[in-house]
Amino acid sequence: MDVKKAGSSLDSLISSFNARITELQELVIGRNMYPASSITDLSAVDTALKTLELQVQAIKDRLREEAEAIPKAKKLINASLKQQKKLQNMSLHVPSLVPDRAITSNSETNRCLFPEVSGQEPGVGSLKLEEETAALPKEKKGRGSPPLWHITGSELDSLSSYMRGRLTLEKVNAAINDMASYAEANAQLIVAPRKKLAENILEKALELRDIAAMEGIKGKHFFLEADIKGPNLKLDNTGKAILTVLRHLGRISETRIGHHRVIILQKPQ
Repeated sequence: MDVKKAGSSLDSLISSFNARITELQELVIGRNMYPASSITDLSAVDTALKTLELQVQAIKDRLREEAEAIPKAKKLINASLKQQKKLQNMSLHVPSLVPDRAITSNSETNRCLFPEVSGQEPGVGSLKLEEETAALPKEKKGRGSPPLWHITGSELDSLSSYMRGRLTLEKVNAAINDMASYAEANAQLIVAPRKKLAENILEKALELRDIAAMEGIKGKHFFLEADIKGPNLKLDNTGKAILTVLRHLGRISETRIGHHRVIILQKPQ
């Protein structure tokens, strides 16, 4: 129940009690014409109602205090989330900058130690640096092709009937082909030079690089739930059933990073 609605309900209850107390007080006055024994009973009722009114007022004050504390708690939570995100970004990006700084430092040291070499051909230093930079993505290509670990008919038959449903071997293996295509497309975005990326996919490529550097994902092929767009695997009931089966058979594993559901392709043991 909303705090404001609760407060208004309590106000209505207190008003009702006050009206009832007024009526009882009027009855007390009316009963004064009768023996004094009845006055004691009405006084006890009046005292009980006043006590109840004080308790209701205390509850209302407590609710008001809680409502005033909610904005402070929200600010504290938002500040904690921002700090957490900042620390995660630092842990992701700081190590990746070390090699670049080392290359820059080495090139500056070479210029200081061998000025005559840099003076002979002004374009040689920049050419070598470009070659070293171009060689970095080739190291990342050691990831290889995504694993195509199809399931067998015996594996499908070993599943319970409620898990297998109406899935066929062809449907499941076709979905595995789609997943390999998704992972291959992401792998190409990860190693692609930034200057060759269009603006509409640059943000996704940078995001994929951050995910690829995460512990547990580094060196593995993966795709995002948002990448699932067919032609064989789709985010419908059949597609969800296929993902459940493949997860059960050890073909994929899943994790969540930020707002992304990341699906990792496993290799045959």
